[in-house]
Amino acid sequence: MATPSIACIGIIGKHNNPLHISLFPPHSKDRLKFSFLLSSCIDIFEIRALNKTVDQDLGLLQAVDERLAMYGWLTNTGIKFIIVVDMEGRPVPGEISSGTAVTGLRGADLKPAFRAIQTAYIRLLQNPFYSPDDHTPLEIANNPLLKSSQITSKRFIDDMRRIGDAWAPGVTNI
Repeated sequence: MATPSIACIGIIGKHNNPLHISLFPPHSKDRLKFSFLLSSCIDIFEIRALNKTVDQDLGLLQAVDERLAMYGWLTNTGIKFIIVVDMEGRPVPGEISSGTAVTGLRGADLKPAFRAIQTAYIRLLQNPFYSPDDHTPLEIANNPLLKSSQITSKRFIDDMRRIGDAWAPGVTNI
C-alpha cells in the first residue's frame, strides 16, 4: 500500500519570491513544474489572507489533479509555506498491498509538518549571519554580490529534507 507523501516543500517570501524549494522522490527532477505550481498559489494566499484572521493554516489551496494537492500556511510576517502532497505517495517498505488506499487528508494531518517548517525557519532567522532582507528581489537586483534569493543554509535544507521524509498521515510530531 502506498501512503500519501510530501512531493515538495516550498517557502515563498513576503515579496512573492521563492526562497526555498525541496523536492522528494519520485518528483526530484521536476523543479520547473513545481516552481510553476508554487507560483500559481500566490493569488490564492492573497485571497484567503483577506478572510483569515486567526489561524495560520490555510488548508487545501488547490488540487492540481487526482494525485497532487497543495496546502498552505501563512506566517504573521507574510512568509508562505506550501506543501505539495502526492496522494499516490511512496510504497511503505515491508508491507504487502491490502488494496486500501488513503482517499484524503484530514485538516490536522499537515499541521505537524507546517509547525516543523516554521520552527526551522525561525531557527534560520536566529542565525546572525542570515539576513532576510538580503533575499528581496530589489536587494538582489541592486547588489551584484548577491547571486540568488534562495536560502542556502545547510541546516535549513537538511531540516526540510528531514521533514519531507518523516511526514506521513497521522504523524503528530516531526
